[in-house]
Amino acid sequence: MKFILGTKENMTEYFTEDGVVVPVTIIASGPNVVTQVKTKTTDGYNAVQVGFGTKNAKNLSKALKGHLKDLGNFRFIKEFREDAEPTMKVGDALLVSDVFAVGDKIQVSGTSKGKGFQGVVKRHGFAGGPRTHGQKHSEREPGSIGGGLRTHVPKGMRMAGRMGSDKITQKNLKVIFIDKENNIMLIKGAVPGVRGSLVEIISK
Repeated sequence: MKFILGTKENMTEYFTEDGVVVPVTIIASGPNVVTQVKTKTTDGYNAVQVGFGTKNAKNLSKALKGHLKDLGNFRFIKEFREDAEPTMKVGDALLVSDVFAVGDKIQVSGTSKGKGFQGVVKRHGFAGGPRTHGQKHSEREPGSIGGGLRTHVPKGMRMAGRMGSDKITQKNLKVIFIDKENNIMLIKGAVPGVRGSLVEIISK
């Protein structure tokens, strides 16, 4: 399995050699450093832990400093599980150009935009209530949430509540272009998250 961490920058257009315009998302992915390698014999499962980004040293806990040692002050630390025993070693650097190639099919996971507390019209696409027949303030209300012989609100009823800030995985995306010098990759289509948010890129 191939993997790397990056940050979502913004969306733009990319012109192929045939003159076709492709909507792409720019992903900035500096070198990912392997901070820990886990195996079945030592930890019960195979995994590789990588660090990405930079953070002020004063904002790291003593436990994390002891874990990272002299590898760096990473802003993000994530773990990727492997089927077979990993061949990487602690301290190895992962670059975009070394991990992925143009044309690779990938999946990208990130945290979607947080939209706060929203009503049922925006959150679930409800049509709202009528403006006539004795109603004039019910355009965006949910309507009945109980009724019948029920004496309680049933589990799973679509209601107003917190919207967004969920982990979203976008599959079947494609790598369009890789900038080796700047560690930037262009991915066809949209990627979840706001600008500057962390994304996990995986190719199996």
